[in-house]
Amino acid sequence: MFKDRDDAARQLATALAAWRGKNPLVLAIPRGAVPMGRILADELGGELDVVLVRKLGAPFQPELALGAIDESGKVHWTPGLGPEAASSGWIERAKREQLELMRKRRERYGARRHPVDPEGRVVIVVDDGLATGSTMVAALAAVRARRPARLICAVPVAASDSLARVKPLADEVVCLSVPDWFGAVSQFYRYFDQVEDEEVERILAGAAGPGGA
Repeated sequence: MFKDRDDAARQLATALAAWRGKNPLVLAIPRGAVPMGRILADELGGELDVVLVRKLGAPFQPELALGAIDESGKVHWTPGLGPEAASSGWIERAKREQLELMRKRRERYGARRHPVDPEGRVVIVVDDGLATGSTMVAALAAVRARRPARLICAVPVAASDSLARVKPLADEVVCLSVPDWFGAVSQFYRYFDQVEDEEVERILAGAAGPGGA
């Protein structure tokens, strides 16, 4: 059990101490992981940015990810769910909606800064937990396509099957807890408040260089 995302991020920073002072690029999955990414970047002496991916929630249960989509429109389906769980028309609408949301977020988050190029960098992709793992799968695949020198997945907690799903996609996976029973990411935090776009903007506005300088 983590007190909150800050606590989880500090514990992750300890586990990632080997990269301290090597200017890693920390890419956080918005919105919840962005405050965590700020702490990781500060603790490791790295640089912070975001990787934009969006869950495609099931029509009958929006919190259940059928898959996830990246900014290019590529969809990564959740094993055992995927496109069979919804009509093709619904899926196309959902994809359009999420692509538009990501476009707006990129515009909003990047209003005062340019995205950081991960090519040739040690890149740490962080999220606050893995339930189905679909958003992390999409994030890792999107970053891998941009040719980082080393790609690391960092999460405080994960379902065992989701962890197994992401391991082949990263050069290294750091996960602090793999519980026997996994219902939702929030159950492993004492405080799990929603992170708003305004907070993400404020954090990113201060992320101009290593350690947020």
